[in-house]
Amino acid sequence: MSTTGLSLAVDGKHGSSEPAEELRSRIDAAVAVAEKFADIVDREARFPKEAFDELRAQRLLGILLPQACGGEERCVSDAAQVCYALGRVCSSTAMIYAMHSANVACVVNHADRHERFEYYLRRIGAEQMLLASSTTEGQNGANVRSSASAIIRDGARVSLNRDASVVSYGLAADAIVTTARRSPESLPTDQVLALFFKDDYSLSRTVHWDVMGMRGTCSEGFQLEAAGESEQVLSEPYERIHRRTMMPVTHLLWAACWSGIAAGAVARAQGFVRKVARAAKGNLPPGAPLATQASLSLMNLIGVVESGIADYSARAKDDAALDDMAFQTSLNLLKVSASELSISTVMHAFNACGISGFRNDSEFSIARPLRDILSSSVMINNHRILANVGASCLVGGVPETISRAR
Repeated sequence: MSTTGLSLAVDGKHGSSEPAEELRSRIDAAVAVAEKFADIVDREARFPKEAFDELRAQRLLGILLPQACGGEERCVSDAAQVCYALGRVCSSTAMIYAMHSANVACVVNHADRHERFEYYLRRIGAEQMLLASSTTEGQNGANVRSSASAIIRDGARVSLNRDASVVSYGLAADAIVTTARRSPESLPTDQVLALFFKDDYSLSRTVHWDVMGMRGTCSEGFQLEAAGESEQVLSEPYERIHRRTMMPVTHLLWAACWSGIAAGAVARAQGFVRKVARAAKGNLPPGAPLATQASLSLMNLIGVVESGIADYSARAKDDAALDDMAFQTSLNLLKVSASELSISTVMHAFNACGISGFRNDSEFSIARPLRDILSSSVMINNHRILANVGASCLVGGVPETISRAR
């Protein structure tokens, strides 16, 4: 475990022959730009364009794509490292990268194996496209496993008209992956996933984004009208895509992002304690024990995330292992525990810094990380997850033994 990064990530062994140091240097270049513009992105609640221009220039938007499609065939652990590194300096940039990477993982892992979809993947890689998603609709809130709008088929063409209540960074994206009912006759839970490129759709804003944190994600609502080729609709049921890729990868990358935010706050708390101790000839400030508590909490948080990534990586090629109810429950609970741990870690750092952490104009300000990290408990509300897990446990019962770690 490390408080400076996720130890599973960037190991240079995932399809790319690039040494780990070179990938780290590319990440560092993007982090430097994200840090430079983080305050203005937050203040103006605008998309972090400069950071994503650099991520695109460093070809970090396609690291999960196959090499044949302009990517590097890297694993979720590498994407998690990017999320963690960005989270230390700009929460919004990290969260957008996390959501983009989960969308890429979905289209890569569940792509239909025909030439037309291979062309779509090559286009995404060549242009280093940024992928957004629309999985919430109308009054459904965070119930991503139900859709009202349906795919309409007309020969070789498809269309969709959707009340997309939340599309993060929608106006800045190059493509959108969206859920929908398979057909007008389908049940709301009989869903598919469709990939539409920017020239396939229009967005009419219905909900603005004026919030306390994660302001640069620009998670606005839109009326989405899209039309494209029938091949742009994945044939695999979304239920499977959600269970095997969308939920696990999203929760892991969100958790990596939150770990990075917490790490950035802890670094400020440690810097504050060192500065005060130097000025006081070695006498520690009252907040020093809280800085230690923040560091311990961060180590626990990183351990949770690394364990989740290791478990997912071990199961990634085994559909039965991914479908296992205990694994599904563990990934849902990981989201909750990572959220709660990250919030408590940032709060410890905040209290360690005292009034310096409270001030917006202090070099040790924890204001932005604290506002941003509070979003973690309401991005798919923790109470909703716990209620769903509770219902599953009632059906599945309590295990009689502790399973051997995989």
